[in-house]
Amino acid sequence: MKTILFICVENSFRSQIAEAYFNKYAPEGWIAMSAGIKPAESVHPNAIKLMLEENIDISHKKPKIISKELQEKAEIAIIVCSGDLCPVLHMRHIEKWNIPDPAQMSLEEARTIRDNIKAKVLDLIERLKQEKI
Repeated sequence: MKTILFICVENSFRSQIAEAYFNKYAPEGWIAMSAGIKPAESVHPNAIKLMLEENIDISHKKPKIISKELQEKAEIAIIVCSGDLCPVLHMRHIEKWNIPDPAQMSLEEARTIRDNIKAKVLDLIERLKQEKI
């Protein structure tokens, strides 16, 4: 099983959403995980609400720290935040998506971020299927 690692500082919103979408639509042989360098106590309530709108329940998820083991396990890393604080990883493929932080946004504004993440994840999956990564 090949692994994609979605990284964001607190692992409470963007990376959790990306992980959930990827795992829902994952191509055969792939799985996603997410982590951060300063994990929050819990997944952001708006992330949970927004994903429930998509019939994906992430309420049971817990932010986790990016460990050496996670980095070694992953084939691909996607840094969903600005990446300024995220570690430079040594993997065969790294992408920086630079998605704005929705944590302080209204639910409506955060929904736009969620939809952007979904589009990027679906594009990533398509590129994996076509072996363009």
